[in-house]
Amino acid sequence: MARMHDAMMAVKPTGNPDRDFAAMMIPHHQGAIDMAEIELRFGTDERLRRLAQGIIVEQRQEIAVMRKILSEPTSASTAKP
Repeated sequence: MARMHDAMMAVKPTGNPDRDFAAMMIPHHQGAIDMAEIELRFGTDERLRRLAQGIIVEQRQEIAVMRKILSEPTSASTAKP
């Protein structure tokens, strides 16, 4: 938890709410992945283990989307649909 919090606090705000949201959510999601991996390593409740597996898959996919958006020029990440 401390690692996730530190990583989130290390994000320097840009003033662009879309980019700041994505940049701060990446360490937040990584924290969820880290916790889910601990559950898979040590947990015994099959319901929670299944939940943890789903969290890992979903959060990794969302991190990939956010990283892709952050890799685009600023104007592309702020375009309205």
